[in-house]
Amino acid sequence: MRVLVLNGPNLNRLGVREPDVYGHETFADLAAECAKVGAELGLEVDVRQTNDEAELIQWLHEAADLETPVALNPAAFTHYSYALRDACAMLTAPLIEVHLSNPAAREEFRHTSVVAGVATGTIAGFGFDSYRLALRAIAGLTAPR
Repeated sequence: MRVLVLNGPNLNRLGVREPDVYGHETFADLAAECAKVGAELGLEVDVRQTNDEAELIQWLHEAADLETPVALNPAAFTHYSYALRDACAMLTAPLIEVHLSNPAAREEFRHTSVVAGVATGTIAGFGFDSYRLALRAIAGLTAPR
């Protein structure tokens, strides 16, 4: 089973951007960890990052067309991108919203997620474990019954 792990703006700056919030591990570390956990779960994981809203939306269209499960960290787009939310609403396979930090414990503008209402679930506040948990959730939701 193929899974897209999609990441929005500034996540390419992991390790140098606010390490007190996001930690010292890099985006390359995150991608490697997702691939490792995915392999353990029998998932083919494709990790992507963009600072471009339109590119992220195109990737979600790809996932919708191919019925591919998605773990999505929309980053700042979480709070205001209705275009991203609408692309997420087209997905038929599981969509897990992921955040490294806990947006509800941060600045008030981060408390609203326009994506949460169309996601299968949200995992936030556990650093890289948020991604590990999301991949486990996708594996469980897509396992033959």
